[in-house]
Amino acid sequence: MLIGVPAETVPGETRVAATPRSVARLVALGHEVLVETGAGQRASFPDEHYVDAGARVGPAQDAWAADLVVKVEAPLVEEVPLLRRGAVLATQLSPAQRPHLLADLAERGVTALAMDAVPRISRAQSLDVLSSMTNLGGYRAVVEAAHEYGSVFTGQVTAAGSVPPARVFVIGAGVAGLAAIGTAASLGAVVRAFDVRPETAEQVESMGGQFVRIALPEGAGGADGYAREMDADLQARAMEVYARECAEADIVITTALIPGRPAPRLVTAQTVSAMRPGSVVVDMAARNGGNCELTEPGQVVTTPGGVKVVGYTDLPARLPIQASQLYGTNVANLVALLTPGKDGELVLDLEDEVQRAMTVTHDGEVLWPPPPVSVSAAPPPSPAPEPAAPAVRKAAPQPALAGRRGVFGIALGAVLLVLLASVSPPALLGHLTVFVLAVIVGFYVITDVSHALHTPLLAETNAISAIILVGAILQVGSQDPVVRAVAVAAVAVASINVVGGFAVTGRMLRMFRREGAS
Repeated sequence: MLIGVPAETVPGETRVAATPRSVARLVALGHEVLVETGAGQRASFPDEHYVDAGARVGPAQDAWAADLVVKVEAPLVEEVPLLRRGAVLATQLSPAQRPHLLADLAERGVTALAMDAVPRISRAQSLDVLSSMTNLGGYRAVVEAAHEYGSVFTGQVTAAGSVPPARVFVIGAGVAGLAAIGTAASLGAVVRAFDVRPETAEQVESMGGQFVRIALPEGAGGADGYAREMDADLQARAMEVYARECAEADIVITTALIPGRPAPRLVTAQTVSAMRPGSVVVDMAARNGGNCELTEPGQVVTTPGGVKVVGYTDLPARLPIQASQLYGTNVANLVALLTPGKDGELVLDLEDEVQRAMTVTHDGEVLWPPPPVSVSAAPPPSPAPEPAAPAVRKAAPQPALAGRRGVFGIALGAVLLVLLASVSPPALLGHLTVFVLAVIVGFYVITDVSHALHTPLLAETNAISAIILVGAILQVGSQDPVVRAVAVAAVAVASINVVGGFAVTGRMLRMFRREGAS
């Protein structure tokens, strides 16, 4: 099968749908790849790199005439006739907002696969363009906010005085929101976030943010993993939160989107007017109308009160190299799914819920919207237990009783410790004291560390097992068979901890290392 990669013609679009690395994967699957001359130039991928990866470089009409055409943005009206009848097109189509384009593609006999319609299920994550692009967009939103804000994010203490850290409020804790939270927190800002899906609270906190809580009904997250439209009562309470948090924030980043609908208006002009001069609002939903009432898509608007509202619609395209690489990987994963035989033959299986959800036109028909795919980020509610008879029902333990049991357990442990100390030799008593203090200190140290740092912290602290290892080695030569057996077991367990701890750390470090770097 011939795969064509035409250049993007939308103004300001710097990405390309395939990179030399992803082209190599496509060729390995048995396909031919033809890249339009200069298609990767704006993403710093020259034509010769594509040739080295096994692709051909040619004119635009040859790329559009391929069996499978892959793009980043939807084709323009004048580009649809360039597709041959029976061809397959894979690109971001925004099918809910472009019914006329779908009709044109169906009339042309094109099988159109919407890369932005991938369902939110586990086995489709490798195809999820929205996640890969919004993740970069969330990062870039913080970069743009920092540029417009014109001040440091982290607190500064100097001889000339101190500067408090910036306060960032993020609306929406999806992929884009979490990326923004993590980026802003890593820069030293105090980050607060809100989402109508209460199950995202732990994710926000793991990224270093503080989750703003209000009473929310069950099922606020919707059945497809996205936030659903709020009812009037919930929206009123949420708007109060937005107004309060925005007034206290230096930077507000909005990410709220409802698939298939215009972006909800969450930040009113009145809310913006209450913000301090110099504050910044970055509206990541500007392309769909914006979450802020004052957003102008593609523009930076400065209000009379000195608040800047950033409405850029091309945030991922401002990181063209990484965005193109991630998009190209998503495309390569899609092609691998469509060619299970790895023989260059495309097989479209409409019985597969992933392929069906992405297929918006086929055999001259418009297939949008697809059948619903039920998936929720929240765990399913457990079935209600059958009511027991009153005569045999046991009362649930009261909090006070549970607290008394905890105190009793601590007191009992302290008594046993004292009894053990009273019969222990002085040397053992010293070791026992160090052990108890280490347990107490370790408990409070670990519990006060952010969830995101638990793995590297535990990986490094496992090296403390080296102390046990040394002590055990010294006891291996003991004449007492019991001591010798315990020492051998300690050597084995401590060695596993040491090697495993550094193996985990090494694996984590490789995740952040550029490919090919030493």
